Amino acid sequence: MAGNSSRKGAIRQSKKGPSVGTGGKNKKRLTGKGPTPKAEDRPYHAAAKRKKAGEKKATRSPSARSTSPRATTMTRSAPSRAPRGDRPRGEIVAGRNAVLEALREAVPATELLVARSIDVDDRVAESLKLALHLGLPIREAHRAEVEGISPNSQGIVLAIKPYQYSSFEEIMSRAKNPALVVALDGVTDPRNLGAIVRSAAAFGAAGVLMTERRAAAMTASAWKASAGAAARMPIAQVTNLARTIDAAKKLGLFVVGLDGESEETIASMKIATEPIMIVVGSEGKGLARLTREKCDLVISIPISASTESLNASVATSIALFHIDQARRKG
Repeated sequence: MAGNSSRKGAIRQSKKGPSVGTGGKNKKRLTGKGPTPKAEDRPYHAAAKRKKAGEKKATRSPSARSTSPRATTMTRSAPSRAPRGDRPRGEIVAGRNAVLEALREAVPATELLVARSIDVDDRVAESLKLALHLGLPIREAHRAEVEGISPNSQGIVLAIKPYQYSSFEEIMSRAKNPALVVALDGVTDPRNLGAIVRSAAAFGAAGVLMTERRAAAMTASAWKASAGAAARMPIAQVTNLARTIDAAKKLGLFVVGLDGESEETIASMKIATEPIMIVVGSEGKGLARLTREKCDLVISIPISASTESLNASVATSIALFHIDQARRKG
C-alpha cells in the first residue's frame, strides 16, 4: 500500500545513531576508564569521610605528638605532666634540701617530680636547673599525688636509680699489685658506707665488699656521703663474707680485721706492703665471731680516751692511710 511505504521511510529517518562516516569522532568514548575506585577513595562517599576522620584522630594522639619537633622542644624546656597515679620507680628522695643535695652530688636518678602548685624558691629553682643540666626528665603532677609518694616531700621528689653492684671476682681482676680491698662486716649506716667508699677511693683501694643482708646498701644517703666516689669505686655484695675471706686468702691476700678491743695496734702491722683485705666490723658489735676467727691479724687503733670509740668510717680511713704511707715509703 502506498500509505505503508511512506510510513516505513519516516520510521527509518527517525532512528537515532550516527550516520555513516563519522570520521572517528566517537573513538574516545570507546576507551575503558579502569576499575571503579574503592569506597574510601571516593571523596563524597561515607567510607572516605570516616577514613579522613580517623587520620585526624591519629595525628592528635599522645604518641604522635611526642614525635613532633615541637613536642620535643617543649619536653626539654618545660616539665611534662605526669599521669595520675604514676609512681616513680626506684628509691625516693623527698624534700627540697635532700633533693638539691642529691642533684649537686650527681646521684644517678631517673626523674624529678614536681607539684604543679609548688612555691618556687632558690632550692627548687636550682634543683630544676641541675636536673636540666644533667638531662634528667622533669615531670609535673598534682600536689596530692606528690604528697602520696612522700608526705614530707615539700612538693618535690627525686627517684634514684638502683645501684649496679660489681662482684668480688671483678674487683680482684682489676686490682693492682699489691692489692688492697675493704670488706664490711655488718655496717648498717649508709653514711658510714658512703664515707668508707670515699676513703677507699682516696687511698687506692680496688673495691669495697659488703654483705647482702643486715647491712647498708648504696642508697641516696650513701651516694651523698661518698661525694661522688661511688661512681668510680667498684662495690660488691656477697652472700657469705666468711667464704669470700677464704677466697681472698687463696688469692694471696692477708686478711686484717679492725677491732678496738684488740691488743695488737696498727703500729705493729708489718704487712702493709703485702696484698691486704681490711675487714671493718659493725658500728655497735664490731667483727662477728666467725669473721674474727678468719682474720690473719686483728688490730686496734689506740685513742687517748678510754670511754670513746672511733666511728667505723674513721677507723677505716686511719687504717687505709697507714697502709698507704707504708707503701709509699716501701
